[in-house]
Amino acid sequence: MLDLELLRSFVSVVDSGGFTRAGERVHRTQSTVSQQIKRLEDDVGQPLLNRNGKDVTPTEAGERLLSYARRLLALAEEARDVVARPESEGAVRLGVPEDFAAYRLAKLLAAFSRSHPGLRLDVRADQSANLKRDLERGELDLALFKRSAGEKGGIAVWPERVHWVTSKSHPRDTRTGSVPLIGFPTGCLYRAGAIHALESAGRSWHMTYTSSNLAGIQAAIAAGMGLSILSEIAIQADHRVLTAKDGFAPIDRTEVALVAAPGTSPATLRLADRLAEFCSTVQAKAA
Repeated sequence: MLDLELLRSFVSVVDSGGFTRAGERVHRTQSTVSQQIKRLEDDVGQPLLNRNGKDVTPTEAGERLLSYARRLLALAEEARDVVARPESEGAVRLGVPEDFAAYRLAKLLAAFSRSHPGLRLDVRADQSANLKRDLERGELDLALFKRSAGEKGGIAVWPERVHWVTSKSHPRDTRTGSVPLIGFPTGCLYRAGAIHALESAGRSWHMTYTSSNLAGIQAAIAAGMGLSILSEIAIQADHRVLTAKDGFAPIDRTEVALVAAPGTSPATLRLADRLAEFCSTVQAKAA
């Protein structure tokens, strides 16, 4: 088991860029911090830091450990907060797809947090496949994610409308040749749907722009780098929707599902009610 104190010193060294400044942050001497890093490196069996004079940077192994270290430290802090405050409503770990995170959902979540000051809300925007996986692993309490239409399970489900889109100002000529695609990394439902649709039609394709960030994908489409599939709420004014007349048939139906983990807390159910109301409003406007 990794020692949290060693991880705390490791994160401090990376964030501050040196042992002396890290020692000041964790209230340890430089030599103590150095010894702690050595112990951590012995534990994991890998060098974690590149030492170049006073400059310290993480090795490749250190970069991989860094995200886990931050999550472990945050989880430990959350546990202390919940135990130390009997009046606390606990914590709710929520996962949402990025297009919903960018579509006024932040205001709803902020308002919910203000109305529940004893609740710790942990929100993560990610690909739907990752959200579904983490919910099944018990790493999320509630998740809003995209899936193929007709799958079972969930508190509520809404049909989703998705479209092929290109640039309004710089449309790509895709009548012949390989179709340039823009999309999220492998695992994305829309990416898989686009590739399946093109291959079913006998069209060749290539990825011209891949991003885990919705804003990057929207910008690449608008600039004319290629085509993509977006949900209706993510289509912008500088995008043009393609139809069957353009040679792009509709994509297989998808849906948005709100799913809770087993043994959901009352606070999670209250948040689920608010999210269900929000999604119903969004989908009604898109209809």
